[in-house]
Amino acid sequence: MSPFAAIAIVLASILAMEGVAWWSHKYVMHGFGWGWHRDHHEPHDGFLERNDRFALVGAAISISFFALGSPLVLGASAWPPGTWIGLGVMGYGIIYTLVHDGLVHQRWFRWVPRGGYARRLVQAHKLHHATIGKEGGVSFGFVFARDPVRLKRELKAQRESGLAVLREAVE
Repeated sequence: MSPFAAIAIVLASILAMEGVAWWSHKYVMHGFGWGWHRDHHEPHDGFLERNDRFALVGAAISISFFALGSPLVLGASAWPPGTWIGLGVMGYGIIYTLVHDGLVHQRWFRWVPRGGYARRLVQAHKLHHATIGKEGGVSFGFVFARDPVRLKRELKAQRESGLAVLREAVE
């Protein structure tokens, strides 16, 4: 496989993971996986959250792709793109950890962006946390953020329709 193809697979995997993350956040974490995700939306003591178990799921997916691509694991039946997909999944996990946990939730460092895309990302995710419970909500992605003004309108419409209960600060 050419270096260009390998790099393209890694980058495409990172981009695809935002879609996977959006879908799993909306339908798994705010669905049947709410038991693990709930503490991420509520005040809690301690450094770790039950929600952090989802990082282990992501790591298992990455490791599985590395194994699929490894001649050491599968011999001649190894699928070379698996290694590069695994690297892309791992890259997304690193980006997620730095951006979502680090920047948005301030778990690793303290920096509040005053403008630009980083500020938009923080605002969008704070609006995601504006709902009480798992119903309703906006901005389920982790790296791509929509316009906060539009997200506020969507939250208002969800509140008015009875789909979402909002925290007082947003109403």
